[in-house]
Amino acid sequence: MLEKSKQLTATERLFLDQAATRPMSFYEVLWSVPGDRVAVRDVLIGGAAEVIERSGSRTMRSGDLIYAQLWYQPEFVVFGSTAPLCIRPDKKVEVIELRKKLRKRVAKQNRSLNADDLLRYSATIPAVYLDIRDALHAPLQLANTDGDPLIIHTLTFRIESAEAAFEALAPLSVGRSREELLDDAELDESGKLRSVDIDWIREGNRKFKSWDNTILGHINISGKRLIAEVNSENRAKRLRKEIEKRLGSIGVHQSTVAQTLEQLRKNTPRDAEEAELHESEMEALLTDPEARKFLQATIQKQTERWVHEKIPALGGRTPIEAVRDPDGKEAVEALLTHWERYDENDVSPNLIRPDISAIRRLLNLAHPVS
Repeated sequence: MLEKSKQLTATERLFLDQAATRPMSFYEVLWSVPGDRVAVRDVLIGGAAEVIERSGSRTMRSGDLIYAQLWYQPEFVVFGSTAPLCIRPDKKVEVIELRKKLRKRVAKQNRSLNADDLLRYSATIPAVYLDIRDALHAPLQLANTDGDPLIIHTLTFRIESAEAAFEALAPLSVGRSREELLDDAELDESGKLRSVDIDWIREGNRKFKSWDNTILGHINISGKRLIAEVNSENRAKRLRKEIEKRLGSIGVHQSTVAQTLEQLRKNTPRDAEEAELHESEMEALLTDPEARKFLQATIQKQTERWVHEKIPALGGRTPIEAVRDPDGKEAVEALLTHWERYDENDVSPNLIRPDISAIRRLLNLAHPVS
């Protein structure tokens, strides 16, 4: 600006000045006119603006977050610089946590957070963006309801007697009687047990308090062999210990094989004819009005229980607790927006979708306006 001041227009000088002095912040998309403009609100310090944006407005949707710098002219506003990632709505929870921390820092001065504060903490704010970016690009980490990484473990035992093994292990299926387990068992010509399946069941669930029980694994007893499957290393260790304790000398552990879900998929290719049959059975089930009505009611009931579950993203609070304060309410709305968008993107035929608006009614939240 000093070297070329005579060559610069007033607009260019104004933009260059703002490029050096305006803070970066997180902006929530309120609405957009594709190919023309987008309305945004500063999540950290408040304030809204209509931004002239040609290409970006074609993909930006209400609820998206943009990490950007705004440049102002008397007649219009533009994005001076914008991070390349459009942040999905549920990640707004992390921005709200950042806002709470920044507000706490200025609280002793008895004033609101402002643009100068965003410049003052210019090392903290981009770090949150980078953390969100890295998390969104990280490989998906699947876990069971105990929080353990999903790795399928297959345990094989040699047993002396199928009947003796069944009697010893049947109590692992909590809530199911011996008679119920034997209903689908296979017997030989003499009436002796040949094979039987046992689900390893625990009462309740650590993560989902509304669940009556949790199936931790599956055991198949067939002839002189027992094969057990669980979905984590911790469960494999626990189940092996249980089986060895209950079987004693009549069972000997032979091997434990661990596979990721991807390895399991590659090693057990599904027969195309079997897959087609399964798909047709599901389609037939979902076209039955009574079955569909029952499934819809079941899914809706499970969905509405969410308002009473402790959510890690809400700091361990339930949604019904979180909506009692402004920050918590904003976080819950962001999670619901992401949920609605996720359901909207799934176009599977005959899909049964829960009514998310019912959750909004339970929480006394207004439905977002397009």
